[in-house]
Amino acid sequence: MHVWNVPDNYYDSDSCRQYSSSSDAQGETILSKEGCDFASASMVTQAVGKNAGWCTAGGHVLKALRGQRENMRKKAVVWGRIAMAKSDQHRQNGSRQVQYDAKAVADAGAQRRDLRVSAPVQVGQEVVMTIDGLSSTGDGVGRTRGFAVFVPGALVGEEIACTVECVKKNYARAILDRVITPSPERAEPMCDLYPSCGGCQLLHLSYEGQLAAKRQRVVDAVTRIGGLDDVKVHPVIGMADPWRYRNKVQHPVGTRDDELVTGCYMGGTHEVVPTEDCHIQHQASMAIIATVRRLAREFGLSVYDEASRQGMLRNVLVKYAYGTGKAMVVLVTNGAGFPGGRGVEFGARIAQDHPEVKSVIQNVNTARGSMVLGRKNIVLWGEETITDRMEGLAFRISATSFYQVNPIQTVTLYRKALEYARLDGTERVLDAYCGVGTLSLFLARAAREVYGIESVGEAVRDARANADLNRIDNARFIVGRVEDVLPRLVREGVTFDVAVVDPPRAGCDPAVLQALAGNKKSDAGVKRIVYVSCNPSTMARDLKVLDELGYIACEIQPVDMFPHTFHVETVVLMSRVKV
Repeated sequence: MHVWNVPDNYYDSDSCRQYSSSSDAQGETILSKEGCDFASASMVTQAVGKNAGWCTAGGHVLKALRGQRENMRKKAVVWGRIAMAKSDQHRQNGSRQVQYDAKAVADAGAQRRDLRVSAPVQVGQEVVMTIDGLSSTGDGVGRTRGFAVFVPGALVGEEIACTVECVKKNYARAILDRVITPSPERAEPMCDLYPSCGGCQLLHLSYEGQLAAKRQRVVDAVTRIGGLDDVKVHPVIGMADPWRYRNKVQHPVGTRDDELVTGCYMGGTHEVVPTEDCHIQHQASMAIIATVRRLAREFGLSVYDEASRQGMLRNVLVKYAYGTGKAMVVLVTNGAGFPGGRGVEFGARIAQDHPEVKSVIQNVNTARGSMVLGRKNIVLWGEETITDRMEGLAFRISATSFYQVNPIQTVTLYRKALEYARLDGTERVLDAYCGVGTLSLFLARAAREVYGIESVGEAVRDARANADLNRIDNARFIVGRVEDVLPRLVREGVTFDVAVVDPPRAGCDPAVLQALAGNKKSDAGVKRIVYVSCNPSTMARDLKVLDELGYIACEIQPVDMFPHTFHVETVVLMSRVKV
Protein backbone atom coordinates (compact mmCIF):
# COMPACT_ATOMS: atom_id res chain seq x y z
CA MET A 1 0.00 0.00 0.00
CA HIS A 2 1.36 3.43 -1.01
CA VAL A 3 0.28 6.54 0.86
CA TRP A 4 1.09 10.14 -0.04
CA ASN A 5 0.75 12.55 2.87
CA VAL A 6 -0.74 15.94 2.19
CA PRO A 7 -0.17 18.77 4.68
CA ASP A 8 -3.27 19.44 6.76
CA ASN A 9 -3.09 23.19 6.16
CA TYR A 10 -3.94 22.69 2.50
CA TYR A 11 -7.68 22.38 2.41
CA ASP A 12 -10.16 24.74 0.89
CA SER A 13 -13.90 24.10 0.72
CA ASP A 14 -14.24 26.49 -2.21
CA SER A 15 -11.77 24.58 -4.31
CA CYS A 16 -13.55 21.33 -3.48
CA ARG A 17 -16.94 22.16 -4.97
CA GLN A 18 -16.08 19.64 -7.66
CA TYR A 19 -14.32 16.38 -7.07
CA SER A 20 -12.17 14.55 -9.63
CA SER A 21 -10.77 11.08 -9.71
CA SER A 22 -8.89 9.08 -12.32
CA SER A 23 -6.41 6.25 -12.74
CA ASP A 24 -2.65 6.27 -12.50
CA ALA A 25 -0.29 5.23 -15.28
CA GLN A 26 -0.55 1.56 -14.24
CA GLY A 27 -4.33 1.62 -14.43
CA GLU A 28 -4.74 1.33 -10.67
CA THR A 29 -7.47 3.49 -9.23
CA ILE A 30 -6.65 5.90 -6.47
CA LEU A 31 -9.29 5.31 -3.84
CA SER A 32 -10.19 7.61 -0.98
CA LYS A 33 -10.59 6.59 2.59
CA GLU A 34 -12.35 8.33 5.45
CA GLY A 35 -10.17 10.92 7.05
CA CYS A 36 -10.06 14.40 8.52
CA ASP A 37 -9.73 17.28 6.02
CA PHE A 38 -10.14 17.77 2.31
CA ALA A 39 -6.92 18.81 0.62
CA SER A 40 -7.07 21.16 -2.32
CA ALA A 41 -6.95 19.73 -5.81
CA SER A 42 -3.85 21.68 -6.66
CA MET A 43 -1.91 20.41 -3.67
CA VAL A 44 -2.82 16.78 -4.33
CA THR A 45 -1.84 17.11 -7.97
CA GLN A 46 1.50 18.51 -6.96
CA ALA A 47 1.99 15.75 -4.43
CA VAL A 48 1.36 12.75 -6.64
CA GLY A 49 1.89 14.10 -10.15
CA LYS A 50 -0.37 15.08 -12.98
CA ASN A 51 -0.79 11.53 -14.27
CA ALA A 52 -1.74 10.05 -10.92
CA GLY A 53 -5.33 9.82 -9.94
CA TRP A 54 -6.33 11.48 -6.72
CA CYS A 55 -9.01 11.30 -4.12
CA THR A 56 -8.73 13.43 -1.01
CA ALA A 57 -10.12 12.73 2.43
CA GLY A 58 -8.19 13.09 5.62
CA GLY A 59 -5.19 14.58 3.89
CA HIS A 60 -4.20 11.25 2.37
CA VAL A 61 -4.17 9.73 -1.04
CA LEU A 62 -4.44 5.97 -0.99
CA LYS A 63 -3.66 3.69 -3.89
CA ALA A 64 -5.42 0.36 -3.90
CA LEU A 65 -3.38 -2.74 -4.53
CA ARG A 66 -4.44 -4.79 -7.51
CA GLY A 67 -5.50 -7.77 -5.41
CA GLN A 68 -7.56 -5.58 -3.08
CA ARG A 69 -9.28 -3.47 -5.71
CA GLU A 70 -12.67 -5.15 -5.44
CA ASN A 71 -12.76 -5.01 -1.67
CA MET A 72 -11.50 -1.42 -1.63
CA ARG A 73 -14.06 -0.37 -4.22
CA LYS A 74 -16.81 -1.57 -1.91
CA LYS A 75 -15.43 0.02 1.20
CA ALA A 76 -13.92 3.29 0.00
CA VAL A 77 -16.02 6.24 0.96
CA VAL A 78 -15.35 9.91 0.45
CA TRP A 79 -16.38 11.77 3.55
CA GLY A 80 -19.42 13.96 2.89
CA ARG A 81 -21.04 11.10 1.01
CA ILE A 82 -19.06 11.41 -2.20
CA ALA A 83 -19.16 8.09 -4.01
CA MET A 84 -16.29 6.89 -6.08
CA ALA A 85 -16.94 5.80 -9.67
CA LYS A 86 -15.97 2.24 -10.46
CA SER A 87 -12.36 1.69 -11.42
CA ASP A 88 -13.21 0.21 -14.78
CA GLN A 89 -15.18 3.34 -15.59
CA HIS A 90 -12.15 5.39 -14.61
CA ARG A 91 -9.97 3.51 -17.07
CA GLN A 92 -12.50 4.00 -19.83
CA ASN A 93 -13.42 7.61 -19.17
CA GLY A 94 -10.17 8.93 -17.70
CA SER A 95 -11.74 11.42 -15.33
CA ARG A 96 -15.13 12.01 -13.80
CA GLN A 97 -16.58 15.03 -12.04
CA VAL A 98 -18.75 14.37 -9.01
CA GLN A 99 -20.85 17.15 -7.53
CA TYR A 100 -21.46 17.43 -3.84
CA ASP A 101 -22.57 19.83 -1.15
CA ALA A 102 -19.66 21.95 0.12
CA LYS A 103 -21.41 22.55 3.46
CA ALA A 104 -21.79 18.81 4.04
CA VAL A 105 -18.09 18.41 3.35
CA ALA A 106 -17.19 21.20 5.76
CA ASP A 107 -19.41 19.73 8.48
CA ALA A 108 -17.98 16.26 7.92
CA GLY A 109 -14.46 17.66 8.06
CA ALA A 110 -15.19 19.34 11.37
CA GLN A 111 -16.55 16.10 12.78
CA ARG A 112 -13.51 14.23 11.60
CA ARG A 113 -11.16 16.80 13.14
CA ASP A 114 -12.92 16.31 16.47
CA LEU A 115 -12.65 12.56 16.11
CA ARG A 116 -8.97 12.78 15.22
CA VAL A 117 -8.28 14.38 18.56
CA SER A 118 -9.78 11.47 20.56
CA ALA A 119 -9.04 8.45 18.33
CA PRO A 120 -5.43 7.21 18.17
CA VAL A 121 -6.00 5.48 14.79
CA GLN A 122 -6.99 6.69 11.32
CA VAL A 123 -8.76 4.99 8.44
CA GLY A 124 -6.24 3.20 6.24
CA GLN A 125 -3.70 2.84 9.04
CA GLU A 126 -2.14 -0.58 9.64
CA VAL A 127 -2.23 -1.69 13.26
CA VAL A 128 -0.40 -4.56 14.93
CA MET A 129 -1.98 -5.72 18.18
CA THR A 130 -2.96 -8.69 20.35
CA ILE A 131 -6.59 -9.82 20.55
CA ASP A 132 -7.83 -10.06 24.13
CA GLY A 133 -11.50 -10.90 23.66
CA LEU A 134 -14.43 -11.66 21.36
CA SER A 135 -17.38 -9.35 20.86
CA SER A 136 -21.03 -10.38 21.08
CA THR A 137 -20.95 -10.85 17.30
CA GLY A 138 -17.84 -13.03 17.28
CA ASP A 139 -15.36 -10.33 16.18
CA GLY A 140 -11.91 -10.27 17.74
CA VAL A 141 -11.35 -7.26 20.03
CA GLY A 142 -7.93 -5.73 20.60
CA ARG A 143 -6.64 -2.39 21.86
CA THR A 144 -4.11 0.05 20.55
CA ARG A 145 -3.18 2.78 23.01
CA GLY A 146 -6.28 1.85 24.99
CA PHE A 147 -8.61 2.27 21.98
CA ALA A 148 -10.81 -0.71 21.10
CA VAL A 149 -10.51 -2.16 17.59
CA PHE A 150 -12.92 -4.84 16.31
CA VAL A 151 -11.49 -7.32 13.79
CA PRO A 152 -13.69 -10.05 12.22
CA GLY A 153 -11.85 -13.36 11.91
CA ALA A 154 -9.33 -12.71 14.71
CA LEU A 155 -9.15 -14.91 17.83
CA VAL A 156 -8.25 -14.38 21.46
CA GLY A 157 -4.52 -14.48 22.11
CA GLU A 158 -3.52 -13.89 18.49
CA GLU A 159 -1.08 -11.21 17.43
CA ILE A 160 -2.43 -9.78 14.18
CA ALA A 161 -1.93 -7.06 11.63
CA CYS A 162 -5.03 -5.28 10.44
CA THR A 163 -6.05 -2.20 8.44
CA VAL A 164 -8.48 0.27 9.98
CA GLU A 165 -11.59 0.74 7.81
CA CYS A 166 -13.90 2.71 10.11
CA VAL A 167 -13.33 4.97 13.13
CA LYS A 168 -16.07 5.86 15.58
CA LYS A 169 -16.00 7.89 18.76
CA ASN A 170 -15.22 4.98 21.08
CA TYR A 171 -13.97 2.23 18.79
CA ALA A 172 -12.71 1.31 15.35
CA ARG A 173 -13.30 -1.55 12.93
CA ALA A 174 -10.54 -3.14 10.91
CA ILE A 175 -9.90 -5.75 8.24
CA LEU A 176 -7.67 -8.68 9.18
CA ASP A 177 -4.56 -8.61 6.99
CA ARG A 178 -2.52 -11.47 8.49
CA VAL A 179 -2.18 -13.53 11.65
CA ILE A 180 1.31 -13.15 13.05
CA THR A 181 0.89 -15.55 15.99
CA PRO A 182 -2.10 -17.88 15.53
CA SER A 183 -4.23 -19.21 18.37
CA PRO A 184 -3.97 -22.96 19.07
CA GLU A 185 -7.79 -22.96 18.73
CA ARG A 186 -7.70 -21.65 15.16
CA ALA A 187 -9.35 -24.11 12.78
CA GLU A 188 -9.51 -24.49 9.02
CA PRO A 189 -13.09 -23.75 7.92
CA MET A 190 -14.63 -26.72 6.17
CA CYS A 191 -17.02 -24.56 4.14
CA ASP A 192 -15.84 -23.08 0.84
CA LEU A 193 -18.27 -20.17 1.22
CA TYR A 194 -16.86 -19.02 4.56
CA PRO A 195 -16.68 -16.15 5.44
CA SER A 196 -18.55 -14.58 2.49
CA CYS A 197 -21.73 -16.33 3.62
CA GLY A 198 -23.11 -14.61 6.70
CA GLY A 199 -24.74 -17.74 8.17
CA CYS A 200 -21.81 -18.81 10.39
CA GLN A 201 -19.33 -16.56 12.19
CA LEU A 202 -17.03 -18.97 14.09
CA LEU A 203 -15.95 -21.66 11.63
CA HIS A 204 -12.34 -20.48 12.07
CA LEU A 205 -12.54 -21.41 15.77
CA SER A 206 -12.41 -25.01 17.02
CA TYR A 207 -15.64 -26.32 18.50
CA GLU A 208 -14.08 -26.56 21.97
CA GLY A 209 -12.95 -22.96 21.55
CA GLN A 210 -16.47 -21.93 20.53
CA LEU A 211 -17.96 -23.42 23.69
CA ALA A 212 -15.38 -21.69 25.88
CA ALA A 213 -15.97 -18.36 24.13
CA LYS A 214 -19.74 -18.63 24.54
CA ARG A 215 -19.42 -19.37 28.24
CA GLN A 216 -17.15 -16.34 28.61
CA ARG A 217 -19.72 -14.22 26.81
CA VAL A 218 -22.34 -15.23 29.39
CA VAL A 219 -19.93 -14.62 32.29
CA ASP A 220 -19.01 -11.17 30.97
CA ALA A 221 -22.66 -10.18 30.54
CA VAL A 222 -23.69 -11.38 34.00
CA THR A 223 -20.81 -9.62 35.76
CA ARG A 224 -20.55 -6.41 33.72
CA ILE A 225 -24.21 -5.77 32.95
CA GLY A 226 -25.94 -7.69 35.72
CA GLY A 227 -23.44 -6.88 38.45
CA LEU A 228 -23.70 -10.49 39.69
CA ASP A 229 -20.20 -11.63 40.60
CA ASP A 230 -20.95 -14.78 42.57
CA VAL A 231 -23.39 -16.67 40.34
CA LYS A 232 -22.21 -20.05 39.06
CA VAL A 233 -22.00 -20.33 35.26
CA HIS A 234 -21.64 -23.93 34.14
CA PRO A 235 -19.66 -25.01 31.07
CA VAL A 236 -21.72 -24.83 27.88
CA ILE A 237 -23.55 -28.03 26.94
CA GLY A 238 -22.40 -28.68 23.39
CA MET A 239 -23.30 -31.23 20.73
CA ALA A 240 -21.57 -34.55 20.19
CA ASP A 241 -21.88 -33.86 16.45
CA PRO A 242 -22.31 -30.11 15.77
CA TRP A 243 -23.20 -30.50 12.10
CA ARG A 244 -26.45 -30.92 10.12
CA TYR A 245 -28.46 -29.82 13.15
CA ARG A 246 -30.90 -27.28 11.64
CA ASN A 247 -34.44 -28.36 10.83
CA LYS A 248 -35.21 -25.21 8.85
CA VAL A 249 -33.39 -23.75 5.86
CA GLN A 250 -34.37 -20.28 4.69
CA HIS A 251 -32.80 -19.11 1.43
CA PRO A 252 -33.42 -15.78 -0.27
CA VAL A 253 -33.67 -15.86 -4.05
CA GLY A 254 -31.40 -13.81 -6.27
CA THR A 255 -29.69 -13.83 -9.65
CA ARG A 256 -26.16 -14.55 -10.71
CA ASP A 257 -25.20 -14.16 -14.40
CA ASP A 258 -28.91 -13.67 -15.17
CA GLU A 259 -29.76 -17.08 -13.66
CA LEU A 260 -31.98 -17.71 -10.64
CA VAL A 261 -29.99 -18.75 -7.57
CA THR A 262 -30.70 -19.38 -3.89
CA GLY A 263 -28.38 -19.11 -0.93
CA CYS A 264 -27.43 -17.03 2.08
CA TYR A 265 -26.87 -13.32 2.25
CA MET A 266 -23.32 -12.08 2.29
CA GLY A 267 -22.65 -10.67 5.74
CA GLY A 268 -24.06 -7.15 6.14
CA THR A 269 -25.61 -7.13 2.65
CA HIS A 270 -28.59 -8.38 0.67
CA GLU A 271 -26.33 -9.95 -1.95
CA VAL A 272 -27.20 -13.64 -2.33
CA VAL A 273 -24.25 -16.06 -2.14
CA PRO A 274 -25.23 -19.13 -4.25
CA THR A 275 -25.27 -22.11 -1.90
CA GLU A 276 -25.31 -25.69 -3.13
CA ASP A 277 -24.76 -27.21 0.32
CA CYS A 278 -24.62 -26.03 3.92
CA HIS A 279 -22.95 -28.15 6.60
CA ILE A 280 -25.33 -27.08 9.36
CA GLN A 281 -28.47 -27.95 7.37
CA HIS A 282 -30.04 -31.39 6.95
CA GLN A 283 -28.99 -33.04 3.66
CA ALA A 284 -32.63 -33.70 2.74
CA SER A 285 -33.44 -30.00 3.06
CA MET A 286 -30.56 -29.00 0.77
CA ALA A 287 -31.60 -31.59 -1.83
CA ILE A 288 -35.16 -30.20 -1.80
CA ILE A 289 -33.85 -26.65 -2.23
CA ALA A 290 -31.85 -27.79 -5.27
CA THR A 291 -35.02 -29.26 -6.82
CA VAL A 292 -36.95 -26.03 -6.16
CA ARG A 293 -34.19 -24.05 -7.91
CA ARG A 294 -34.29 -26.33 -10.93
CA LEU A 295 -38.08 -26.23 -11.19
CA ALA A 296 -38.19 -22.45 -10.71
CA ARG A 297 -35.90 -22.05 -13.73
CA GLU A 298 -37.93 -24.59 -15.72
CA PHE A 299 -41.25 -22.87 -14.89
CA GLY A 300 -39.79 -19.45 -15.64
CA LEU A 301 -40.42 -17.95 -12.20
CA SER A 302 -39.13 -14.40 -12.00
CA VAL A 303 -36.91 -13.19 -9.14
CA TYR A 304 -38.14 -10.47 -6.81
CA ASP A 305 -36.18 -7.20 -6.95
CA GLU A 306 -36.12 -5.16 -3.74
CA ALA A 307 -35.57 -1.84 -5.49
CA SER A 308 -38.37 -2.06 -8.06
CA ARG A 309 -40.59 -4.41 -6.02
CA GLN A 310 -41.11 -6.40 -9.22
CA GLY A 311 -40.69 -10.14 -9.74
CA MET A 312 -42.27 -13.14 -8.07
CA LEU A 313 -40.08 -15.42 -5.99
CA ARG A 314 -38.58 -13.88 -2.82
CA ASN A 315 -37.55 -16.75 -0.53
CA VAL A 316 -37.61 -20.53 -0.30
CA LEU A 317 -38.05 -22.28 3.07
CA VAL A 318 -37.80 -25.97 3.87
CA LYS A 319 -38.89 -27.29 7.27
CA TYR A 320 -37.76 -30.83 8.08
CA ALA A 321 -39.22 -32.77 11.00
CA TYR A 322 -36.38 -34.86 12.47
CA GLY A 323 -38.79 -36.94 14.57
CA THR A 324 -41.04 -38.06 11.68
CA GLY A 325 -38.93 -37.53 8.55
CA LYS A 326 -41.57 -35.27 6.96
CA ALA A 327 -40.84 -32.01 5.16
CA MET A 328 -42.65 -28.80 4.19
CA VAL A 329 -41.70 -26.43 1.37
CA VAL A 330 -42.69 -22.76 1.57
CA LEU A 331 -42.42 -20.51 -1.49
CA VAL A 332 -42.54 -16.84 -0.47
CA THR A 333 -43.92 -14.82 -3.38
CA ASN A 334 -44.63 -11.19 -4.23
CA GLY A 335 -48.34 -11.70 -4.87
CA ALA A 336 -50.83 -14.56 -4.90
CA GLY A 337 -50.66 -15.51 -8.57
CA PHE A 338 -48.65 -18.38 -10.02
CA PRO A 339 -47.42 -18.24 -13.65
CA GLY A 340 -49.79 -20.12 -15.91
CA GLY A 341 -51.82 -21.26 -12.92
CA ARG A 342 -49.29 -24.08 -12.49
CA GLY A 343 -48.88 -23.87 -8.72
CA VAL A 344 -50.37 -27.32 -8.09
CA GLU A 345 -48.15 -28.84 -10.77
CA PHE A 346 -45.09 -27.14 -9.22
CA GLY A 347 -45.88 -28.60 -5.80
CA ALA A 348 -46.59 -32.06 -7.19
CA ARG A 349 -43.26 -32.09 -9.06
CA ILE A 350 -41.38 -31.37 -5.82
CA ALA A 351 -43.18 -34.19 -4.00
CA GLN A 352 -42.58 -36.55 -6.93
CA ASP A 353 -38.82 -36.16 -6.51
CA HIS A 354 -38.93 -36.05 -2.70
CA PRO A 355 -41.53 -38.37 -1.10
CA GLU A 356 -40.74 -36.92 2.34
CA VAL A 357 -42.39 -33.65 1.24
CA LYS A 358 -45.96 -33.69 2.57
CA SER A 359 -46.79 -30.00 2.21
CA VAL A 360 -46.04 -27.28 -0.35
CA ILE A 361 -47.22 -23.81 0.68
CA GLN A 362 -47.23 -20.50 -1.17
CA ASN A 363 -46.78 -17.67 1.33
CA VAL A 364 -47.73 -14.22 0.03
CA ASN A 365 -45.57 -11.29 1.12
CA THR A 366 -45.94 -8.00 -0.76
CA ALA A 367 -44.52 -5.80 1.98
CA ARG A 368 -41.26 -3.90 1.90
CA GLY A 369 -38.58 -4.67 4.44
CA SER A 370 -36.76 -7.69 5.77
CA MET A 371 -39.70 -9.67 7.13
CA VAL A 372 -39.53 -13.01 5.34
CA LEU A 373 -43.09 -14.27 5.73
CA GLY A 374 -46.42 -12.64 4.98
CA ARG A 375 -49.81 -13.38 6.59
CA LYS A 376 -51.50 -15.25 3.72
CA ASN A 377 -50.80 -18.95 2.96
CA ILE A 378 -52.03 -20.93 -0.04
CA VAL A 379 -51.74 -24.72 -0.04
CA LEU A 380 -50.33 -25.67 -3.44
CA TRP A 381 -50.01 -29.38 -2.71
CA GLY A 382 -50.54 -31.72 0.23
CA GLU A 383 -51.42 -30.75 3.79
CA GLU A 384 -51.46 -27.40 5.59
CA THR A 385 -49.10 -28.66 8.31
CA ILE A 386 -46.56 -31.37 9.04
CA THR A 387 -46.03 -33.16 12.36
CA ASP A 388 -42.85 -33.59 14.34
CA ARG A 389 -42.24 -35.65 17.49
CA MET A 390 -39.98 -34.64 20.34
CA GLU A 391 -39.55 -36.34 23.73
CA GLY A 392 -42.79 -38.30 23.32
CA LEU A 393 -44.83 -35.25 22.28
CA ALA A 394 -46.27 -34.46 18.85
CA PHE A 395 -46.19 -30.94 17.39
CA ARG A 396 -47.91 -29.58 14.31
CA ILE A 397 -45.74 -27.22 12.29
CA SER A 398 -47.30 -24.65 9.98
CA ALA A 399 -45.65 -22.36 7.45
CA THR A 400 -45.59 -19.38 9.83
CA SER A 401 -45.28 -21.03 13.25
CA PHE A 402 -42.13 -20.67 15.34
CA TYR A 403 -40.37 -23.93 16.13
CA GLN A 404 -36.91 -24.40 17.64
CA VAL A 405 -34.42 -25.07 14.81
CA ASN A 406 -32.16 -27.52 16.69
CA PRO A 407 -34.32 -30.46 17.88
CA ILE A 408 -31.47 -32.27 19.67
CA GLN A 409 -30.45 -29.28 21.78
CA THR A 410 -34.07 -28.23 22.29
CA VAL A 411 -34.58 -31.42 24.30
CA THR A 412 -31.41 -30.63 26.28
CA LEU A 413 -32.63 -27.09 26.95
CA TYR A 414 -36.13 -28.15 28.00
CA ARG A 415 -34.84 -30.91 30.27
CA LYS A 416 -32.70 -28.34 32.06
CA ALA A 417 -35.67 -25.95 32.37
CA LEU A 418 -37.74 -28.78 33.89
CA GLU A 419 -34.93 -29.62 36.30
CA TYR A 420 -34.72 -26.00 37.47
CA ALA A 421 -38.53 -25.76 37.81
CA ARG A 422 -38.48 -28.62 40.37
CA LEU A 423 -42.09 -29.57 39.80
CA ASP A 424 -43.87 -32.17 41.94
CA GLY A 425 -47.30 -32.01 40.32
CA THR A 426 -48.90 -29.50 42.70
CA GLU A 427 -47.75 -26.26 41.06
CA ARG A 428 -49.46 -23.73 38.87
CA VAL A 429 -46.85 -22.72 36.30
CA LEU A 430 -46.60 -19.67 34.08
CA ASP A 431 -45.00 -20.03 30.63
CA ALA A 432 -44.45 -16.46 29.47
CA TYR A 433 -43.79 -15.95 25.75
CA CYS A 434 -44.94 -19.53 25.13
CA GLY A 435 -44.96 -19.53 21.31
CA VAL A 436 -46.60 -22.69 19.94
CA GLY A 437 -46.56 -24.30 23.36
CA THR A 438 -43.60 -26.68 23.04
CA LEU A 439 -42.17 -25.91 26.48
CA SER A 440 -45.66 -25.49 27.98
CA LEU A 441 -46.53 -29.07 27.11
CA PHE A 442 -43.24 -30.32 28.55
CA LEU A 443 -44.14 -28.52 31.79
CA ALA A 444 -47.78 -29.65 31.79
CA ARG A 445 -46.81 -33.30 32.11
CA ALA A 446 -45.18 -32.50 35.49
CA ALA A 447 -47.38 -29.67 36.82
CA ARG A 448 -50.92 -29.26 38.14
CA GLU A 449 -51.71 -26.47 35.68
CA VAL A 450 -49.87 -24.38 33.08
CA TYR A 451 -50.80 -20.92 31.76
CA GLY A 452 -49.14 -19.98 28.47
CA ILE A 453 -49.15 -16.36 27.29
CA GLU A 454 -48.23 -15.34 23.75
CA SER A 455 -48.89 -12.19 21.70
CA VAL A 456 -49.10 -13.92 18.30
CA GLY A 457 -52.59 -15.25 17.73
CA GLU A 458 -51.53 -17.86 15.17
CA ALA A 459 -49.00 -19.28 17.63
CA VAL A 460 -51.66 -19.60 20.34
CA ARG A 461 -53.93 -21.37 17.87
CA ASP A 462 -51.11 -23.83 17.15
CA ALA A 463 -50.42 -24.24 20.89
CA ARG A 464 -54.04 -25.18 21.57
CA ALA A 465 -54.00 -27.62 18.64
CA ASN A 466 -50.79 -29.19 19.96
CA ALA A 467 -52.36 -29.60 23.41
CA ASP A 468 -55.36 -31.35 21.83
CA LEU A 469 -53.06 -33.50 19.69
CA ASN A 470 -51.27 -34.74 22.82
CA ARG A 471 -54.47 -35.00 24.90
CA ILE A 472 -53.15 -32.54 27.45
CA ASP A 473 -56.00 -30.73 29.20
CA ASN A 474 -54.16 -28.89 31.98
CA ALA A 475 -52.58 -26.27 29.70
CA ARG A 476 -54.38 -22.98 29.06
CA PHE A 477 -53.19 -20.53 26.40
CA ILE A 478 -53.97 -16.80 26.34
CA VAL A 479 -53.45 -14.34 23.48
CA GLY A 480 -51.90 -11.03 24.47
CA ARG A 481 -48.73 -9.24 25.48
CA VAL A 482 -47.21 -10.70 28.62
CA GLU A 483 -46.77 -7.22 30.12
CA ASP A 484 -50.55 -6.69 29.76
CA VAL A 485 -51.94 -10.15 30.54
CA LEU A 486 -49.78 -11.11 33.52
CA PRO A 487 -50.52 -8.02 35.69
CA ARG A 488 -54.24 -8.51 34.92
CA LEU A 489 -54.10 -12.14 36.05
CA VAL A 490 -52.33 -11.10 39.24
CA ARG A 491 -54.98 -8.46 39.92
CA GLU A 492 -57.65 -11.13 39.39
CA GLY A 493 -56.03 -13.29 42.06
CA VAL A 494 -54.35 -15.84 39.80
CA THR A 495 -51.02 -16.69 41.44
CA PHE A 496 -48.19 -18.86 40.22
CA ASP A 497 -45.73 -21.06 42.08
CA VAL A 498 -43.17 -21.20 39.27
CA ALA A 499 -42.64 -19.01 36.22
CA VAL A 500 -40.75 -19.92 33.06
CA VAL A 501 -39.95 -16.92 30.86
CA ASP A 502 -38.45 -17.23 27.38
CA PRO A 503 -38.61 -13.69 26.00
CA PRO A 504 -37.49 -12.41 22.59
CA ARG A 505 -34.00 -10.97 22.19
CA ALA A 506 -35.12 -7.64 23.65
CA GLY A 507 -35.78 -9.31 27.00
CA CYS A 508 -38.67 -8.77 29.43
CA ASP A 509 -40.71 -5.64 29.89
CA PRO A 510 -40.18 -4.24 33.42
CA ALA A 511 -43.91 -4.69 34.08
CA VAL A 512 -43.49 -8.45 33.59
CA LEU A 513 -40.67 -8.66 36.12
CA GLN A 514 -42.62 -6.59 38.66
CA ALA A 515 -45.70 -8.78 38.24
CA LEU A 516 -43.61 -11.92 38.76
CA ALA A 517 -42.17 -10.52 41.97
CA GLY A 518 -45.43 -9.13 43.34
CA ASN A 519 -45.02 -7.26 46.61
CA LYS A 520 -41.43 -7.74 47.78
CA LYS A 521 -42.57 -7.77 51.43
CA SER A 522 -45.12 -10.54 50.96
CA ASP A 523 -45.31 -14.02 49.51
CA ALA A 524 -47.27 -12.89 46.44
CA GLY A 525 -44.37 -13.44 44.06
CA VAL A 526 -43.48 -16.73 42.42
CA LYS A 527 -41.12 -19.00 44.35
CA ARG A 528 -38.87 -19.81 41.41
CA ILE A 529 -38.21 -18.23 38.05
CA VAL A 530 -36.63 -20.17 35.21
CA TYR A 531 -35.29 -17.60 32.78
CA VAL A 532 -34.54 -18.91 29.27
CA SER A 533 -32.69 -16.50 27.01
CA CYS A 534 -31.10 -16.22 23.56
CA ASN A 535 -29.42 -12.89 24.40
CA PRO A 536 -26.96 -12.79 27.33
CA SER A 537 -26.97 -8.97 27.46
CA THR A 538 -30.71 -8.47 27.94
CA MET A 539 -30.82 -11.53 30.19
CA ALA A 540 -28.17 -9.99 32.48
CA ARG A 541 -30.10 -6.72 32.55
CA ASP A 542 -33.28 -8.53 33.63
CA LEU A 543 -31.42 -10.63 36.22
CA LYS A 544 -30.20 -7.41 37.81
CA VAL A 545 -33.79 -6.16 38.07
CA LEU A 546 -34.98 -9.46 39.53
CA ASP A 547 -32.12 -9.37 42.02
CA GLU A 548 -33.35 -5.96 43.17
CA LEU A 549 -36.89 -7.39 43.41
CA GLY A 550 -35.86 -10.11 45.85
CA TYR A 551 -34.57 -13.01 43.74
CA ILE A 552 -31.14 -14.58 43.68
CA ALA A 553 -29.55 -16.15 40.61
CA CYS A 554 -28.60 -19.63 41.81
CA GLU A 555 -26.95 -21.01 38.69
CA ILE A 556 -26.76 -20.53 34.93
CA GLN A 557 -26.54 -23.28 32.33
CA PRO A 558 -25.58 -22.21 28.77
CA VAL A 559 -26.64 -24.52 25.92
CA ASP A 560 -25.15 -24.43 22.43
CA MET A 561 -28.26 -24.32 20.26
CA PHE A 562 -26.45 -22.83 17.24
CA PRO A 563 -22.95 -24.28 16.74
CA HIS A 564 -20.52 -22.25 14.61
CA THR A 565 -22.44 -19.02 15.23
CA PHE A 566 -21.96 -16.47 18.01
CA HIS A 567 -25.42 -17.23 19.46
CA VAL A 568 -25.80 -18.97 22.82
CA GLU A 569 -28.89 -20.03 24.76
CA THR A 570 -28.97 -19.91 28.56
CA VAL A 571 -31.18 -21.26 31.34
CA VAL A 572 -31.11 -19.48 34.72
CA LEU A 573 -32.57 -20.66 38.02
CA MET A 574 -33.73 -17.79 40.22
CA SER A 575 -35.13 -18.37 43.65
CA ARG A 576 -37.12 -16.05 45.93
CA VAL A 577 -35.21 -14.68 48.90
CA LYS A 578 -37.29 -14.56 52.09
CA VAL A 579 -37.36 -11.11 53.74
